[in-house]
Amino acid sequence: MAVLQLEPAAGGHVDRCCRLSSRDQQVSLQFISLGSGSNGNATLVRVADTLLLIDAGFSAKALCDRMQSVGVSADDLTAILISHEHSDHVKGVSVLARKYNIPVWLTRGTFKRLKDPKLPEVEFIHPHGSFCLGDAKVSPFPIPHDAAEPCQFVVSDGSRRFAVATDMGFVTPYVREQLSGIDALLLESNYDGDMLKNGSYPYALRGRIDGRYGHLSNEQAADFARSLEHSGLQRLYLGHLSGNNNTPDCAYATVADRLQRGGDDLHVLQRTRVGEWFEVA
Repeated sequence: MAVLQLEPAAGGHVDRCCRLSSRDQQVSLQFISLGSGSNGNATLVRVADTLLLIDAGFSAKALCDRMQSVGVSADDLTAILISHEHSDHVKGVSVLARKYNIPVWLTRGTFKRLKDPKLPEVEFIHPHGSFCLGDAKVSPFPIPHDAAEPCQFVVSDGSRRFAVATDMGFVTPYVREQLSGIDALLLESNYDGDMLKNGSYPYALRGRIDGRYGHLSNEQAADFARSLEHSGLQRLYLGHLSGNNNTPDCAYATVADRLQRGGDDLHVLQRTRVGEWFEVA
């Protein structure tokens, strides 16, 4: 296993020159969900010739089948970015990375907790740094979640930005700052408060989910989305929905009511189905 280390330079940022820095800045930024929910999460992000997989929370076979269904092969992947070590985000990473010799980028804390020496190539990232992979600039940001060193990601083509923001017990000022002015966002809307309170989950599990290191509720997602609302926000996706404590209709209604916005601008991702490609214009 090759391990490469990225440490932040002065100011807390790590930068590698993107190919886009010497090319026309008008490259394309696209993304698609391969599934988003409590049982598995994976998102493809394409920036010109660079293809990234954010999280690999399904089996390697399922990931390959889902990628093939949208015209992508695992051989096309530039890298896999892992947000944290929970199984719904890493289930297929080991097999996929080994079989196709794909570099895996993750924090030191996540790597230590993952305990997988068979990854072919590992690069450590700093959750307050930034780095480039081919045409894509990746800016991780730390999230409050009950994992070793969790983070999520903003991916940019140099002018437009897409972010994944899931697995957060609450929205920190730093997260709010990093997502200010975002062009497209996949935002967690994990549970409905009443469904969780009145459901079958034991008290301790309910406390974990709605605690400060758990997940965002529909109401929390709605409040955060409202604070991010601006004319340049092209698309908001609600994801990481619980199969037991939420429904797509409930999540959509809560956020749409707060935003007074719906239609083509607001979507709820399916837990078990592949979405559609969206290009950030």
